[in-house]
Amino acid sequence: MEIKRIGSQPSGKGPADYFTGTVRVDMLFDAPDPARVVGASVTFEPGARTAWHTHPLGQTLIVTSGCGRAQRWGGPVEDIRPGDVIWFAPGEKHWHGAAQTTAMTHVAIQEKLNGKTVDWMEHVSDEQYRGQAAD
Repeated sequence: MEIKRIGSQPSGKGPADYFTGTVRVDMLFDAPDPARVVGASVTFEPGARTAWHTHPLGQTLIVTSGCGRAQRWGGPVEDIRPGDVIWFAPGEKHWHGAAQTTAMTHVAIQEKLNGKTVDWMEHVSDEQYRGQAAD
């Protein structure tokens, strides 16, 4: 058994290469081999969001506070709220982040495939974020 105590892992800033706006990432767990699950609590300030990306084995998001937005490539922008659980299939191009005027926090859970959990792509444009252009 291993217990990671609150405050034992520093918060990190979401890098500008992969995020628009102010984002804080708090790692929750990175299971040791042979397990491959990784989890983080991610807080997006209003208007902040990820770039487009995919996950080789998919991703589950659990919204814990605030109001956010999420979109899969070619689909509509969806509002997401506390208690919502969102699943992105392996390889599904998508983004997620806060609403325009409200922060949002979610727990993100994904698995590593050959040590990799994510493939980052281009930034989400302001038009895409507002739902004016789905792709």
